[in-house]
Amino acid sequence: MCRAHATVRELLGALVGENRELAVVDLEAGLENLSRGTPRHADVLLIVLEPYFKSLETGRRILELARELGIQRIYGVANKIRSQEDEAAIRDFARSHQVELSATVLDDEGILSADRQGRSPVDVAPDSPAVRAVHDLAQSL
Repeated sequence: MCRAHATVRELLGALVGENRELAVVDLEAGLENLSRGTPRHADVLLIVLEPYFKSLETGRRILELARELGIQRIYGVANKIRSQEDEAAIRDFARSHQVELSATVLDDEGILSADRQGRSPVDVAPDSPAVRAVHDLAQSL
């Protein structure tokens, strides 16, 4: 087992187990964190889903691994939505895999602009649709 993953997993276990601390963790995209059990102690897991085959296939595997780890509250976040077809593809995926969508984040020029500047979208485009969607998601959690 990778020492870094084991360390993070145990740290998260200590934070949320004994101390009942709130920890928001942005894990590296992909399957490795889940296959190593890093988020085993998570109360909630958000799976970011983009309207592309590879993203949805990765989402399916993440969902499978998260369920194997016993994570009870797993939600999807539709990301980079450009059209009704994009949103429909993710909604169909969510329905067929029994995962609730908790937010829809539009493909947003404000996010791209902030990224080009190396700044936070909250600072560059605080009223953009994507920033509002992420804010609303945080409030709902």
